[in-house]
Amino acid sequence: MTALLSTETFWMPVWLSVKVTFCAGLLVIIAGTFVGRLMAHAKFKGRAIVETILMLPIVLPPTVIGFLLITLLGRNSMLGIGLEWVLQKQVIFTWLAAVVAATVVAFPLMYHAAKIGFQGDVQAAEEAARIDGAGRWQVFWYVSIPLAKRALLSGAILAFARALGEFGATFMFAGNIPGKTQTIPTAIYIALEAGEVQLAWLWVVLLIGLSFLMLWMVRKND
Repeated sequence: MTALLSTETFWMPVWLSVKVTFCAGLLVIIAGTFVGRLMAHAKFKGRAIVETILMLPIVLPPTVIGFLLITLLGRNSMLGIGLEWVLQKQVIFTWLAAVVAATVVAFPLMYHAAKIGFQGDVQAAEEAARIDGAGRWQVFWYVSIPLAKRALLSGAILAFARALGEFGATFMFAGNIPGKTQTIPTAIYIALEAGEVQLAWLWVVLLIGLSFLMLWMVRKND
């Protein structure tokens, strides 16, 4: 087992998963925090529809998300062509595609936690700060974020955990190219298909351990 752990075959999907999860997590934290705060204060016609759309990735089958990503960002779409021109390379079947897939499926967890965190007492404190003369960004950084930090931290950890375990959308949109797009979940699937059960178990144990640690951190934060 020690020899197996030292091989490139084992560690390559691990490092790629860490890179994808880190990038997707940062995107989700930024987008989820700002959109969550916006929706916590927003009052407009059709708000329920917008919120439903934002939460859809948490209930849609991963294959549906993968299909939609291929349709929207594939080489035959206008958006996909535009991104390929900007990046000078296609997005689909690259590690960037894995980041996009992980970001989409993890976003609802961060968004929902942020929206809840910015409601209630936080809104009253924000209003009091505005009355005292604080600017919009001062209110956000020195009032909103500190008061909502527990909810934001929980949402961020859950989003990271979801991004780490993403399989279906990643498999469809990014593929399973060893060293380029193969993350731990897709590597486990391929290992089982190839009959490499011991290798699959090593990845499974690692993924369970990381997921347990992140969920424990959420419970500790409650």
